[in-house]
Amino acid sequence: MKKALYANSQETEAAFYDAFGKSDLEAMMAVWADDDEIYCVHPGAPRISGVENVRESWRRLFTNGQTLSFQLRARHEIHGMMIAVHSVYEQITVAGEGPARNPMLATNIYLRTDRGWRMVAHHASPAPAAPASRAASETESKRTPKTLH
Repeated sequence: MKKALYANSQETEAAFYDAFGKSDLEAMMAVWADDDEIYCVHPGAPRISGVENVRESWRRLFTNGQTLSFQLRARHEIHGMMIAVHSVYEQITVAGEGPARNPMLATNIYLRTDRGWRMVAHHASPAPAAPASRAASETESKRTPKTLH
Protein backbone atom coordinates (compact mmCIF):
# COMPACT_ATOMS: atom_id res chain seq x y z
CA MET A 1 0.00 0.00 0.00
CA LYS A 2 1.39 3.38 -1.00
CA LYS A 3 1.44 5.85 1.88
CA ALA A 4 -0.66 8.99 1.50
CA LEU A 5 0.98 12.39 1.70
CA TYR A 6 -0.77 14.04 4.66
CA ALA A 7 -0.55 17.84 4.47
CA ASN A 8 -1.02 18.41 8.21
CA SER A 9 -1.43 16.63 11.53
CA GLN A 10 -5.23 16.91 11.39
CA GLU A 11 -5.35 14.90 8.14
CA THR A 12 -3.04 12.32 9.67
CA GLU A 13 -5.21 12.06 12.77
CA ALA A 14 -8.37 11.66 10.68
CA ALA A 15 -6.70 8.81 8.74
CA PHE A 16 -5.55 7.21 12.03
CA TYR A 17 -9.07 7.10 13.50
CA ASP A 18 -10.56 5.99 10.17
CA ALA A 19 -8.12 3.06 10.01
CA PHE A 20 -8.74 2.30 13.69
CA GLY A 21 -12.50 2.24 13.21
CA LYS A 22 -12.23 -0.06 10.20
CA SER A 23 -9.60 -2.34 11.81
CA ASP A 24 -7.53 -1.77 8.66
CA LEU A 25 -3.93 -2.70 9.48
CA GLU A 26 -2.42 -1.47 6.22
CA ALA A 27 -4.19 1.89 6.47
CA MET A 28 -3.16 2.13 10.13
CA MET A 29 0.50 1.55 9.38
CA ALA A 30 0.36 4.02 6.47
CA VAL A 31 -0.26 6.72 9.10
CA TRP A 32 2.82 5.84 11.16
CA ALA A 33 6.37 6.99 10.48
CA ASP A 34 8.84 4.38 9.22
CA ASP A 35 11.12 4.88 12.19
CA ASP A 36 12.08 2.44 14.91
CA GLU A 37 11.69 5.25 17.45
CA ILE A 38 7.88 5.24 17.12
CA TYR A 39 5.89 4.01 20.10
CA CYS A 40 2.37 3.13 21.15
CA VAL A 41 0.73 2.64 24.54
CA HIS A 42 -2.63 0.90 24.44
CA PRO A 43 -4.85 1.28 27.55
CA GLY A 44 -3.51 -0.83 30.40
CA ALA A 45 -0.59 -2.13 28.36
CA PRO A 46 3.14 -1.46 28.37
CA ARG A 47 4.87 0.83 25.87
CA ILE A 48 5.56 -0.82 22.53
CA SER A 49 8.26 0.63 20.32
CA GLY A 50 9.57 0.00 16.83
CA VAL A 51 7.70 -0.37 13.56
CA GLU A 52 7.33 -4.17 13.66
CA ASN A 53 6.21 -4.23 17.31
CA VAL A 54 3.70 -1.42 16.77
CA ARG A 55 2.36 -3.20 13.68
CA GLU A 56 1.99 -6.45 15.62
CA SER A 57 0.15 -4.68 18.47
CA TRP A 58 -2.40 -3.25 16.02
CA ARG A 59 -2.73 -6.60 14.24
CA ARG A 60 -3.59 -8.31 17.54
CA LEU A 61 -6.01 -5.54 18.49
CA PHE A 62 -7.80 -5.75 15.13
CA THR A 63 -8.33 -9.52 15.36
CA ASN A 64 -11.21 -9.04 17.82
CA GLY A 65 -13.49 -8.19 14.88
CA GLN A 66 -15.19 -5.20 16.51
CA THR A 67 -16.30 -2.24 14.44
CA LEU A 68 -15.57 0.97 16.32
CA SER A 69 -16.59 4.56 15.78
CA PHE A 70 -14.85 7.48 17.40
CA GLN A 71 -16.01 10.92 18.39
CA LEU A 72 -13.14 13.13 19.47
CA ARG A 73 -13.91 15.71 22.14
CA ALA A 74 -12.07 18.42 24.07
CA ARG A 75 -9.27 18.48 21.52
CA HIS A 76 -6.15 20.37 22.58
CA GLU A 77 -3.38 20.84 20.02
CA ILE A 78 0.14 22.19 20.13
CA HIS A 79 1.77 22.88 16.77
CA GLY A 80 5.32 23.60 15.71
CA MET A 81 7.01 23.65 12.33
CA MET A 82 8.02 19.99 12.55
CA ILE A 83 5.93 18.47 15.35
CA ALA A 84 2.34 18.52 16.56
CA VAL A 85 0.89 17.13 19.78
CA HIS A 86 -2.84 16.41 20.03
CA SER A 87 -4.62 15.54 23.26
CA VAL A 88 -8.15 14.23 22.76
CA TYR A 89 -10.92 12.43 24.58
CA GLU A 90 -11.95 9.43 22.50
CA GLN A 91 -15.63 8.61 22.86
CA ILE A 92 -15.76 5.08 21.47
CA THR A 93 -18.88 3.25 20.34
CA VAL A 94 -18.74 -0.46 19.49
CA ALA A 95 -21.15 -1.56 16.76
CA GLY A 96 -23.90 -3.76 18.18
CA GLU A 97 -23.39 -2.61 21.76
CA GLY A 98 -25.37 -0.07 23.75
CA PRO A 99 -24.26 3.46 24.50
CA ALA A 100 -20.67 4.65 24.14
CA ARG A 101 -18.12 3.40 26.63
CA ASN A 102 -16.32 5.63 29.10
CA PRO A 103 -13.93 7.87 27.19
CA MET A 104 -10.24 7.31 26.70
CA LEU A 105 -7.76 10.13 26.97
CA ALA A 106 -5.23 9.97 24.13
CA THR A 107 -2.10 11.85 23.25
CA ASN A 108 -1.09 11.63 19.59
CA ILE A 109 2.24 13.02 18.39
CA TYR A 110 2.91 13.77 14.75
CA LEU A 111 6.16 14.59 12.97
CA ARG A 112 6.56 16.41 9.68
CA THR A 113 8.67 14.20 7.43
CA ASP A 114 9.80 14.38 3.83
CA ARG A 115 6.75 12.18 3.08
CA GLY A 116 4.22 14.38 4.87
CA TRP A 117 2.98 14.29 8.45
CA ARG A 118 3.25 10.94 10.23
CA MET A 119 2.31 9.63 13.65
CA VAL A 120 5.28 8.88 15.90
CA ALA A 121 3.46 8.19 19.19
CA HIS A 122 0.00 7.24 20.45
CA HIS A 123 -0.73 6.88 24.15
CA ALA A 124 -4.25 6.10 25.37
CA SER A 125 -5.58 5.49 28.85
CA PRO A 126 -8.99 5.51 30.52
CA ALA A 127 -10.19 9.02 31.29
CA PRO A 128 -11.20 9.64 34.91
CA ALA A 129 -14.48 11.24 33.76
CA ALA A 130 -16.04 12.78 30.68
CA PRO A 131 -14.55 16.20 29.98
CA ALA A 132 -16.57 19.16 31.20
CA SER A 133 -17.54 21.96 28.89
CA ARG A 134 -14.86 24.54 28.18
CA ALA A 135 -16.61 27.19 30.30
CA ALA A 136 -16.97 24.81 33.24
CA SER A 137 -13.33 23.76 32.90
CA GLU A 138 -12.15 27.36 32.87
CA THR A 139 -14.31 28.22 35.88
CA GLU A 140 -13.00 25.18 37.76
CA SER A 141 -9.38 26.01 36.90
CA LYS A 142 -9.84 29.50 38.36
CA ARG A 143 -11.03 27.98 41.65
CA THR A 144 -8.42 25.23 41.83
CA PRO A 145 -5.11 26.31 43.40
CA LYS A 146 -2.09 25.72 41.18
CA THR A 147 0.61 23.42 42.46
CA LEU A 148 3.96 23.11 40.75
CA HIS A 149 6.04 20.00 41.11
